[in-house]
Amino acid sequence: ERGCGVVCFGEALVPGYPFWIEETRATEWNSRVQKEVHAHYLDQGVQIEAGHLEGVCAAAKAKRVCVYLGIIERPKGRGGHSLYCSYVFIDAAGTIRSVHRKLMPTYGERLAWGVGDGHGLRVHGIPGTKFTAGGLNCWENWMPLARAALYAQGEDLHVAGWPGSEHNTKDITPFLAKEGRSYAVSVSALMRAEDFPPATPHRGAIVARFAGASGAFLANGGSCVAAPDGSWVIPPAVGEEVLLVADVDHRRVREERQNFDPSGHYSRPDVLQLTVNRTRHTAAAFKGAKM
Repeated sequence: ERGCGVVCFGEALVPGYPFWIEETRATEWNSRVQKEVHAHYLDQGVQIEAGHLEGVCAAAKAKRVCVYLGIIERPKGRGGHSLYCSYVFIDAAGTIRSVHRKLMPTYGERLAWGVGDGHGLRVHGIPGTKFTAGGLNCWENWMPLARAALYAQGEDLHVAGWPGSEHNTKDITPFLAKEGRSYAVSVSALMRAEDFPPATPHRGAIVARFAGASGAFLANGGSCVAAPDGSWVIPPAVGEEVLLVADVDHRRVREERQNFDPSGHYSRPDVLQLTVNRTRHTAAAFKGAKM
C-alpha cells in the first residue's frame, strides 16, 4: 500500500533471536534447560527445502516487492539438526535469489548457531531502479572484507539486519553509508518479556530479570536509514513498532562516488585484492549413481 520496492526485516526474525543465552547460564555443560530450549528452537527453525518460506514468496510476488528476511535456517544439506543465522533475499517474482548464512555468530550466539559460508555474499538489482542491494547480518557488518565483497559487486544499497537495539545501529549505519558511498538501511526488531509465547520452554527463567517491568525491552528497535554522505534519512526509531518508509535517490550515490569509490577509482586491485570462496558448505559430497 505504501509503494515500497524493497521491504526489509531484521536478523533472526523468523522464528526469533536466542535471547535465553544471556539469561539462563547457557555455558553450563550438559544443561537440561539448554537442551530443552535448543530442541524447541530447532523445531521452530526454517527449512527452505521443505517450502517453509512459500507464503512469504507468494506475498512478495503478489505485491511485486523484493524482501530481505532474517531467518534461523535448519538446512537439510547440513543434516537438518543444526541452525544457521541466514539473510534471505526474495525478488519481486517471489523467487529466493540468495541465502546468506552469517559468517561468524557473535559471542554467545555460537552456542545456538553454526558458522556460515560465502555462498550468499551476493548482490541483487532492484527492478525499476538503478539500485543494487546487498545484505549482511548484525556484527558481520563490522567485517571489512565482507563489506568489500559486496562493494566489489556494485552494491549501493546496503541492508544491515539486526535483532535490535539502538546501540547496535546508531554508530555503524552512518559509517556504512559513508564508507560505501551508499544508502545504508539498518533494520531491527523489538522484544519485550511479554512477547515470548507462553509455550516457550523455561519462559520464566528467560524473562525473570524483566519480571514486573511491563514494557521492558530485551531489544528496543533502532531501525534507521542513512544517506551516502552519512547523514540521516531516518534516524533510529526506538521503543516503538513502526513501518519506516524512505524515498531514496540514486543520484546521491553517484554524487558521493565523485571523490571516493571503494571498489572503483579509489581502489588498487594491483596491490590489494580480495578472494571470496562462494562454495556452499555441505556435510558430505556423494559420488556415483543414485539409487
